[in-house]
Amino acid sequence: MTNQRSRITLDEAEQRSLLQTARTLQIASIGPDGRPHLVPMWFALDEDGLIVFTTYGSSQKVRNLERDPRITVLVETGDAYNELRGVAIDGTAEVVRDARVTWYTGARIGEKYRGVPWSTTIDASAEPPPTKRVTIRVHPERARSWDHRKIG
Repeated sequence: MTNQRSRITLDEAEQRSLLQTARTLQIASIGPDGRPHLVPMWFALDEDGLIVFTTYGSSQKVRNLERDPRITVLVETGDAYNELRGVAIDGTAEVVRDARVTWYTGARIGEKYRGVPWSTTIDASAEPPPTKRVTIRVHPERARSWDHRKIG
């Protein structure tokens, strides 16, 4: 007999589907005083299936992640209890200060939120414009998920 927790867990395909369609990712890093620093971000999945987002290189979250790369991210959806779905991922953040990577990441995010195919957004042979933004890649270590629609 399985317990209720295992019955409502999302499998890997369900987690990926939720990450592809969810609108906002909650990002938690560790502030300089040890408190959680929580911010919402738009995001996408990169070619390796990792969660990626862009932000200003001088932002508090980047300073936090460069000091301590531990990160927790959360996506959730649903308005009523029996509709709740989500996935929380603990991992390590990689701060990427390569303008080309950030250019591609921005294009992927644009595709997700504006519906413009990322492959037509940029010219792969062109030099990316200078940017103050960086890309954060989330390397997952542990995921917890739930889908209350499975409760029945």
